[in-house]
Amino acid sequence: MLFASCAKDLEGYNQDQKNPSVVSAGALFSNSLKRLTDNQTTPSVNINVFRFWTQQWAATTYQDEPRYNITTRNIPLNYWTPMYTEVLKDLNESRNIVTADATITEDVKNNRLALTEITAVYTWSIIVNTWGDVPYSQAIGTVNQPKYDKAADIYADLFKRLDAAIAQLTPGAANFGSSDLLYDDDSAQWLKFAHSLKLKLAITIADVDAAAAQAAITASAGSAFKTNADNAVFKYLGQTPNNNPISNALNPIYTSRQDYVAGKTIVDQMNAVNDPRRSAYFTAVGGAYLGGNAGSNNAYADLSHVATAIIAPDFEAVLMDYAEVEFILAEASARWGIAGSASDHYAKAVTASINYWGGTQAAAATYLANPAVAYVTAAGNYKQKIGMQKYIALYNRGADAWTEWRRLDYPVLAPANGALSVIPLRLTYPTSERTLNKANVESAAASIGGDAVSTKVFWDKF
Repeated sequence: MLFASCAKDLEGYNQDQKNPSVVSAGALFSNSLKRLTDNQTTPSVNINVFRFWTQQWAATTYQDEPRYNITTRNIPLNYWTPMYTEVLKDLNESRNIVTADATITEDVKNNRLALTEITAVYTWSIIVNTWGDVPYSQAIGTVNQPKYDKAADIYADLFKRLDAAIAQLTPGAANFGSSDLLYDDDSAQWLKFAHSLKLKLAITIADVDAAAAQAAITASAGSAFKTNADNAVFKYLGQTPNNNPISNALNPIYTSRQDYVAGKTIVDQMNAVNDPRRSAYFTAVGGAYLGGNAGSNNAYADLSHVATAIIAPDFEAVLMDYAEVEFILAEASARWGIAGSASDHYAKAVTASINYWGGTQAAAATYLANPAVAYVTAAGNYKQKIGMQKYIALYNRGADAWTEWRRLDYPVLAPANGALSVIPLRLTYPTSERTLNKANVESAAASIGGDAVSTKVFWDKF
């Protein structure tokens, strides 16, 4: 009788408490944000090698990935799969649940739908920037062998989706509550993020559709980020599994490996102009900042390492920031004479980056007074001036730095020692696609000019 009284709900024994059959829209949205951020932040050589390719970091011993070997560890598949099967799939399911939910008010429902769209647009832009033509219109659904859409067509649709999300947002209303891991239920901040993302998409296509780029920037410049307080940041926690993935690979709390050092290219550039962010980016060696060569077996003890703050478990990850917005506006002004003064926006961008990394207004002013840094006197055309400073500001954001390097062609990077190819301009399609979706992937490969790392993405015209 005693045993029987403890088991009144026998049905409960057949329920897996760790894998619930019903998941909330908020939980799916949270998971999509975390998986997206993890994919962009991790330094794992199995997934994200862009810090090596932009020479922000260098490796000590294992040189396959810094030398552009992307096949041994199947990097294209490992980067592709989470984006499609976790981030986009969870966003789609969250959207379906929200749409069917009759218990929430219309403005909250619209905000939740808008947030899933903004995050999806951000994710799709990464996918297109990485591969070019990809499965899009048939990708998230029941089609087993989805067609590959043209990258330019996807971008055009992303603008439409983003505009619709912007129109759908009600800044004063709630969204996902505590499941909003970027802005803690602040829909007004998401609206700024959406406009900032629109600027990011626009400047990316500047060389292939200047008219569309100008129109988008003109429409959204006034509503984008205005300070570092607006930055889209993901706040990691100090405990696993919600710690910053950088800490898993570099922090002595979690690993004894010593695989990464500062990259010589970025360190030398910062040394040349006495950049005040060096101490925030790197450790010093005998009072100096020293970087390792790309593709070389660099001695860990002799070179600068990633700064202690960056490898902390709770170090936040940036998806987009105010400095990036100001660099975009500076470029728009330099290209087309819109959005104000290129020099002013450039100075605001540099200052915002220095402030974000703990520098002072005085340090930023001194830095900008250096003739090698000041917009008017710095070397080269606007692509070089902006490209060099944007490259420095995008430290620790390897994928974004890689996109900007391909787009602006600065800094000038030499291939790694022992390079297996040119510095990759895209990832090749995953091998699984050739097995499971052969006809479509081969058609896409032919359309873009060959499935090779040397093939340019549609917006990379020069």
